[in-house]
Amino acid sequence: MNKVRLFLLSLVWLFVTHANAQYNVDRLITAGEVALHYEDYVLSIQYFNKALALKPYLWLPWYDRAAAKYSLDDYVGAEEDASHAIDLNPYIEQIFDLRAMSRIRQQKYADAITDYDRAIHLNPSVTSFWTNRAICRLNVKDYDHALEDADTIISRWSKTATAYSLKAEIYLEKKDTMKADHWLARSLTIDPYNVDAWATRSAIALNRKHWAVADSCLSKLIYLRPKVVHNYVNRALVRLNLNNLRGAMADYDMAIDLDPNNFLAHYNRGLLRLQLGDDNRALKDFDFVVKMEPQNFMAIYNRALLNDKLGNLRAAIRDYSSVISQFPNFWTGLAQRAQCYRKLGMTSKAELDEFRIFKAQMDKHVGIQQRWSRKKLKEVRRRSEIDISKYNDIVVEDQPQTVEHEYKSDIRGAIQNNAVEVAMLPSYRLSYFNYVNTVNGSKAFDTTLEQFNNTMQPLKRLYLTCNQSKKMDDVSSKQIFQLVDNLSEGIKEEKDPHQRAALLLQRAVAYAELQNYNDALSDLDDYVAMEKQSVLGRSERALCQLMLNDYEASKGQNVSMKTSQVEGDYAVAIQLAPKNAYLYYNRGNFYAEQKNYTHAIDDYTRALQIDSRLAEAYYNRGLAYYYSGNLHMAQQDLSKAGELGLYHAYALSKQLGERKPSAKRSAEKGKRR
Repeated sequence: MNKVRLFLLSLVWLFVTHANAQYNVDRLITAGEVALHYEDYVLSIQYFNKALALKPYLWLPWYDRAAAKYSLDDYVGAEEDASHAIDLNPYIEQIFDLRAMSRIRQQKYADAITDYDRAIHLNPSVTSFWTNRAICRLNVKDYDHALEDADTIISRWSKTATAYSLKAEIYLEKKDTMKADHWLARSLTIDPYNVDAWATRSAIALNRKHWAVADSCLSKLIYLRPKVVHNYVNRALVRLNLNNLRGAMADYDMAIDLDPNNFLAHYNRGLLRLQLGDDNRALKDFDFVVKMEPQNFMAIYNRALLNDKLGNLRAAIRDYSSVISQFPNFWTGLAQRAQCYRKLGMTSKAELDEFRIFKAQMDKHVGIQQRWSRKKLKEVRRRSEIDISKYNDIVVEDQPQTVEHEYKSDIRGAIQNNAVEVAMLPSYRLSYFNYVNTVNGSKAFDTTLEQFNNTMQPLKRLYLTCNQSKKMDDVSSKQIFQLVDNLSEGIKEEKDPHQRAALLLQRAVAYAELQNYNDALSDLDDYVAMEKQSVLGRSERALCQLMLNDYEASKGQNVSMKTSQVEGDYAVAIQLAPKNAYLYYNRGNFYAEQKNYTHAIDDYTRALQIDSRLAEAYYNRGLAYYYSGNLHMAQQDLSKAGELGLYHAYALSKQLGERKPSAKRSAEKGKRR
């Protein structure tokens, strides 16, 4: 009887537990969806994370988290989560729509078409499914099927202006401008504010070089869609052809304000400033371009001309030489370098350049060609695509002007357009100021530090922080200076060696807060000498030494020996505490600073093996992957960092993804309309 009763009680307990779990998961999903509604996407992800930790077999939190990631421009993460949701429930058309939109943002148009096939099969009454599939088919040049989709939309939903402008664009691609104009007129009659129609009309005008019409259309387009960068770049090109130089300059300025890394705007603005005699500011633009693309020889040559004009002769010679090394028979560059040499009194070098010009001209006259190796010939053929003589030509996109489509969807799409500095997050260090990942509420916790706080009872509690160096106000700085004074008195009076060592560590941290790294290192040297097995001392000394190294290197000092000492401190600290994730993360930062990204990635990975929720390690490993040339892995890691609460990782992921190689190619080719 007792056994039966016990069994019944167990069942009741299991039922109650299950009910509570269900209730908790439902509440978590609801809370996440409320946050999603109010566009607090990062917070919503934290709720969905918790729901999925309890019940990973529910499709809804996967879908909701995908929607949140999509709204943060984390399209890789959104696609992954949507795929999980589809695996769990393949009968919800909205999930296919979400995954399709995520794939579109990654230019996976064929995969998006497959998703819309399935969405339309499930629910053929949604206009946006047909519209988006038609646009995707246009992008993969499947014009016949795109026309079929557009005709279906017009037959079912005759007031959909986008369908008419889409037909116009298809006919434009098929070189039938008369039909394109016809359908554009139909579109604008239905909706005079149709963005796609104005974009198509501006593309037609640009391709025909009807500059006045293009100016009018682009102005209308900018009015309707003021945040699209390439519209300003295109209008600047138009205004240059209309001799509206002031208007062109204003458009380049606006394009750069919206996208500070826009290559075309910087390069062309530099040319325009050069034309207007604004030499110093033109030089800044070309400096920026060369920094972005160190092998952009046309930008280097323009910079050489500017430096030559401004009297910076040695800088001009450096740039001329860079161009000549790649184009040995560039006579104009040789002649200009020779002039610079003569101005500096370097007559022999000037005469050598002049002789090279004379010999090359004579060889050309008698038909003698230089004999090159197969490797050299291949390199020359590759370089022959670049016409260095077009250094003063306006650069345009490789591809002809096309429409930037506005895909239709019910998915909320607030975009993270924040400009984020492309830089590693700082190392974890000791501090008197607490650090909290404010999104998910996590705090850095280190057993060794906790033991120090509990055992040594410091005058002010120490924390492990990943904040940037704190800029203190008068109050907080006075507090730290007072703390230094109190600790100094304590060090003088303390007789116990362990207590005295503890005071030295505290004062070193206080000095570091005040950015007095020399005194901090002095105290840390004494502390490590007294406490040779201290992980805290080794790690803090390495960090302070790195901060001081950075300053000293900026003054031209050789810090290689001190850098080796930093690596040694990390090695000892890791040997003493091989399960400390923060140590591997910090050493990863050290290697990243040395541009040793392979070692950095290895250390970040080891940190994550110990602590899989160390968001900063995902973030920095993502950047290390990016600098190593692996954009896909970079975006995966940045997605995970955002998921764990570092919300600016989403903006950075978008920023890195927008740096397309096509712009580089267009710069080197120097095409013009």
